[in-house]
Amino acid sequence: MWLPAAVRERVAAVHGGAALPERLRQYDGWAARYEQDVAALEYRAPHLAAASLSFVFPAPPAGARLLDVACGTGLVARELHRRGFRCLHGVDGSAGMLEQARSTGLYRQLQRCVLGQEPLPVPPGGFLCLTTRSNPSNLQYKAELEAVLEKLERQGAWQKVLAQEVERWERATSEEESTQGTGYISGVVYIYRKCPVPPLEEG
Repeated sequence: MWLPAAVRERVAAVHGGAALPERLRQYDGWAARYEQDVAALEYRAPHLAAASLSFVFPAPPAGARLLDVACGTGLVARELHRRGFRCLHGVDGSAGMLEQARSTGLYRQLQRCVLGQEPLPVPPGGFLCLTTRSNPSNLQYKAELEAVLEKLERQGAWQKVLAQEVERWERATSEEESTQGTGYISGVVYIYRKCPVPPLEEG
């Protein structure tokens, strides 16, 4: 499918190497057109994330507490809701994206939070789901994200449940970004379990 130049330009701008404050401003400005643009990219992350969580939860998932990290406009929540998940919470660094996510009515709670810079609002025993791209322009961010996840795991805050690499994540915006000339980029779905806080010893 032909990818419109305007979509390529908007995606390339947001996926560029800008500093975090500028990147968040770009996401704020992109929020209204985000779903239309990622549809053109054949963006599969929401479906893949929901499928991975359904695999992790063999029992009926209605009571499962899930935190959708970097929830964007709520695409993952829509997929999860179709699969029976109801106790959904979301965080994102972009106020514009959170406004779009709030309009879905699918989240119990939404709040602004930047992973790695602020503590995540996760109840003990809850699960976290997040995704990222593995294309060349995102490798530095991916490495930083995984360093944050590894640190939280070492601290005993989270336990890794799944880290699933996916080849056809979304359509590439350039030949340089394409994985082995496929026309697509790859990505990763991460699922973590929030470790319960141990009770304080008396005495």
